[in-house]
Amino acid sequence: MDKPVPIQRGRAIAEGLTDRELHGINWQRVRRGAYMDAGRVAELSVEERHLVLARAVCQASSPHAVVSHISAAFAHGLSHWGVPTNRVHLTRDRAAGARTARQVVLHAARIESDDVVRCGDLTVTSPARTVVDLARTIPFEKAVVIGDSALRLGAVTPDQLLEQLDRSKCRPGNSAARRVIASLDGRSESVGESRSRVAIQAAGLPTPELQARIITPDGMVIARVDFLFPELGVIGEFDGLMKYRAAHRGPHTADDVVVAEKVREDALRARGWLVIRWTWAELDASDTPWLTRLARAAGLARPARRIGSWYPADLPHASQAQQPLRSV
Repeated sequence: MDKPVPIQRGRAIAEGLTDRELHGINWQRVRRGAYMDAGRVAELSVEERHLVLARAVCQASSPHAVVSHISAAFAHGLSHWGVPTNRVHLTRDRAAGARTARQVVLHAARIESDDVVRCGDLTVTSPARTVVDLARTIPFEKAVVIGDSALRLGAVTPDQLLEQLDRSKCRPGNSAARRVIASLDGRSESVGESRSRVAIQAAGLPTPELQARIITPDGMVIARVDFLFPELGVIGEFDGLMKYRAAHRGPHTADDVVVAEKVREDALRARGWLVIRWTWAELDASDTPWLTRLARAAGLARPARRIGSWYPADLPHASQAQQPLRSV
């Protein structure tokens, strides 16, 4: 899909459209003086609609305003969860003048030259600046989801995030941002895995290994698992259900995928591992039944002998060589 850009009223009139047409069913007003083809708008994702609004806002704003916070996260293609998308966030390099309007949040803060990059036709804060800005201003779990995504995609490095923290050490929310940055892990491969990891930490369970590979005694990899508690003999699996959809399962049927998952889990259990699985519905439930099952499994401390070994996954941006095989 081509980049969706709103048209300003003046240009639309110059191209032969009338105000009556612009206010008709074939056009949708993005904001005052900016319009888009209504059919095109219906095809856009939440993120694309937000960026259409961002382009309309930028067309009418000071050229010194930089797209920032969640708006910049969308421009960089970062995963997100639960962050309001109804307002575009801009930052100006000034000490005061922040304000909030119906469609725009304007921040006032120091911006260094290397804090600003181009994403297509938008001037936005860099990925590192974006992650730290959000870590300072949104709830912990939501900030971790975005920060994990930035690390996973290779958009930032831990050193770049720490440098940004040092730059903003006197700004409000910096302590919260340090807690977020210390908790990030680019090995979490989805929003659900990031949220699960936050919940596991909050529940006081041991820190799991992420994306570890389970190896048989003859060196065969039988599974790569979301969360591994090696000392307890417990494996945690977040099932986002995406694998069962036609777009993700390839030539296989949904039944094929279900059977393959059962065979995989049977192989893990046969080698002494206890497997706990949870879904989006359980992750969002107020009583967190999956955490109860996981805590109960952890409490068993699995004395049974396990067969084979496991490999830890390398951290993104790690310079060390492949980590060694671990016994079980």
